[in-house]
Amino acid sequence: MSDDARTAARPSDSTAQDSARAEPPRDHLTVTAHSLTLGDGTTLRYTATTGTHVLSEEPAGDEYARATPYAEVFAVSYLVDSPDDAPERPVVFAFNGGPGASTVWLHMGLLGPRRAVSGDVGDLTAPPYATVDNLETILRDADLVCLDAMTTGHSRPAPGAKPDRLHGFTADRDLIASFIVDWLTRHDRWHSPKYLAGESYGTTRGAAIAARLMDRYYVAVNGIALISPVLDFGTIRFDDGNDRPYVHYLPTYAAIAHAHGKHPGRSLEQVVDEAEAFAEEEYPHLLAQGLRLGEDERREAAERIGTLIGVDPAWVDRADLRPEHLAFLAQLLRDERRVTGRIDGRFSAPAGDANAERMETDPSIDALAPAYTASINHYLRHELGHSSDVVYEIMSGRVHPWSYKEFEGRSVEVGTDLARTLRKVPGLRVFVAHGYHDAATPFHASEHVLAHLAIPREDYEQRIRIAYYEAGHMMYCHEPSRIALAEHLGEFVRQV
Repeated sequence: MSDDARTAARPSDSTAQDSARAEPPRDHLTVTAHSLTLGDGTTLRYTATTGTHVLSEEPAGDEYARATPYAEVFAVSYLVDSPDDAPERPVVFAFNGGPGASTVWLHMGLLGPRRAVSGDVGDLTAPPYATVDNLETILRDADLVCLDAMTTGHSRPAPGAKPDRLHGFTADRDLIASFIVDWLTRHDRWHSPKYLAGESYGTTRGAAIAARLMDRYYVAVNGIALISPVLDFGTIRFDDGNDRPYVHYLPTYAAIAHAHGKHPGRSLEQVVDEAEAFAEEEYPHLLAQGLRLGEDERREAAERIGTLIGVDPAWVDRADLRPEHLAFLAQLLRDERRVTGRIDGRFSAPAGDANAERMETDPSIDALAPAYTASINHYLRHELGHSSDVVYEIMSGRVHPWSYKEFEGRSVEVGTDLARTLRKVPGLRVFVAHGYHDAATPFHASEHVLAHLAIPREDYEQRIRIAYYEAGHMMYCHEPSRIALAEHLGEFVRQV
């Protein structure tokens, strides 16, 4: 055969590429068996299924068209071995937020059977870090599915699909709701009690997903765990003309000031109670006065605020009685040439520029993230048998700009979704976890939203439980808070 004939007989590179593109994507899953001995001597035997699940969709407007793949969602599913005659175990679907954060935080910090050891303020773990058994895992009470939103973890669009169409409120909500419905069918778990657990933007996501499941599929969930919640962005975004964030952040500022010794001789509860009373009764009136506020009243207000949040009243006055959160975190320890953490205000680090208006980086994230990065990458490959050349995106900026087009001209909020779902599903309960030192999603903001849900008073009192922890956004890095939160979540799933 001539060289020309050989060349003609061999498929061209473009033909091979076209063939690869034509082949539909498939699930890539690894199944492994494990056991965990708890503190009381009980042994949990469970199966972990790790990898990407292909989701397909029917083209819009074409009722009978064949569904085509559009996403490969990465998840780790933990199913505890149970006798055949045992009642269906609850199943918890967990996700983090960002947008752009993978679910490594809830997975390896709180819920899963193995956890990262990061240490805490004053006792941080040094690299290369470690992964240990999580004796407080939610697997004691429920099966668990940890899934990653699009372009986080190993989740990616299907070949040929564009990722940006899934980088937005509604598309993200619909993607994860579809995954849950698909998972329930594949695993024959339609009669299992169903729970959602979200953290940070994952709580925004969680409330929206619960509503989507009910509105679109008539799937009723039994409970939603909202960890470090944000339910109305108008309560935390410092936009011009919006005074709400200043009011809602003030109790958190006071708690962080207490953590750094600015309220000697007083308990955290005393400081927070005083700050909340001021934020709810006096502060809104003072801000509403604007230029009508007299000089003496303004001076007294600056003094009161400065004392509560541990900074110079003159700085508060120059801020027009409105300290923005990143500015506060740069100001609180300025005399020590240190900046304070946003995710967890108990953390601090040396300031690169002691005169900078805002911190250049968040010392709490810098302190915690490396341990989680090392743990998840080692755990997936060496314990769950999952190997991929795709980078596991712990936190990715590639999801931005994130689309909120559905909220044009108004605040991004899911309080209406949560209230509607509570009205539709009488058995639904909500558990809310707040960190006192969380300067990303301040506790007073979600307290306000929850207290204004369009539900009967008795539902608010009986179906919503709120708990507080002496730590920040990822309160589980604080060992007493981690143990307490794990027990509270177990009670929630058991409906105690």
